[in-house]
Amino acid sequence: MVSPATLTKPATLTKPAAIAAPSTPARLLASLHAAILDWYAVAARPLPWRDPDTTAWGVFVSEVMAQQTPVARVEPVWREWLQRWPTPAHLAAAAPGEAVRAWGRLGYPRRALRLHEAAQVITERHGGQVPAEPEELRALPGVGEYTAAAVACFAFGVAVPVVDTNVRRVLVRLLDGAEYAAPSLTRAERDLAAAALPRDAGDAAVWNVAVMELGALICTARSPRCGECPVQDSCRWLGAGRPAYQGPARRGQAWEGTDRQARGALLQVLRDAPGAVDEAQLAQAWPSEAQRQRCLDALVSEGLVEPLANARFALPGTQLE
Repeated sequence: MVSPATLTKPATLTKPAAIAAPSTPARLLASLHAAILDWYAVAARPLPWRDPDTTAWGVFVSEVMAQQTPVARVEPVWREWLQRWPTPAHLAAAAPGEAVRAWGRLGYPRRALRLHEAAQVITERHGGQVPAEPEELRALPGVGEYTAAAVACFAFGVAVPVVDTNVRRVLVRLLDGAEYAAPSLTRAERDLAAAALPRDAGDAAVWNVAVMELGALICTARSPRCGECPVQDSCRWLGAGRPAYQGPARRGQAWEGTDRQARGALLQVLRDAPGAVDEAQLAQAWPSEAQRQRCLDALVSEGLVEPLANARFALPGTQLE
């Protein structure tokens, strides 16, 4: 397991092509690499999945959980999952509803089902070992481009660009001079991330997580702390006077009264119940009948809720007395 919490350079890492970011001199890139890696060596948060002893499965679980979810909420749930299901085989042997139950309030609970399905595939097709190649990882249920790259890089040291929201924002500000990246990942941003990757494979693995950390702690979406940035003197956005974003309107996600809130309330009733629940119990959690029925139908169609006889419902695979 390659630990991005250290600057160790494993000798067997895959080496990327020697390219420089568009319009960015190689000498400037080298100074950016040194400054950000040095900053990360001191400022990195001691997250448990960055420990050198963390297994590839632990890294995999952390990456799925941390999507669109604050790290502070992920850490306690991640610890509980790894204690309960330390390997893919352990999770694969559990009922899918147990994964949904243990997911708690992390949000986007379909990720729990996809993680359970991925554990089954890893157990059945990969001998219980998380695959190392991005292409094999992409073939797992619920694994997209980002997760595949992150697991390959952070668990196995494969030198591929790992591009999340924080990385996109940091690189666009630093190298393109814009306040925010495009609403969705573009080919130009992929190329920028690939070009900015250090030539040294060991540094490349650490660079990915270091840029993420810089975006999470310093180069934040709102109120960036530019005065504390290790590369403030080289940032094109800061140098241009921090010009305001000119792209499409950026909208926050509503919560109060939404279907997302209703779905979460209904699922929480099912998580708290040892067995099945009836419609009256669900109605107490969400009184609006039309919205409740719409959300319940959606949860059933997504496999998160199992309908039973006599208008009762349970998490999938729940053992009923």
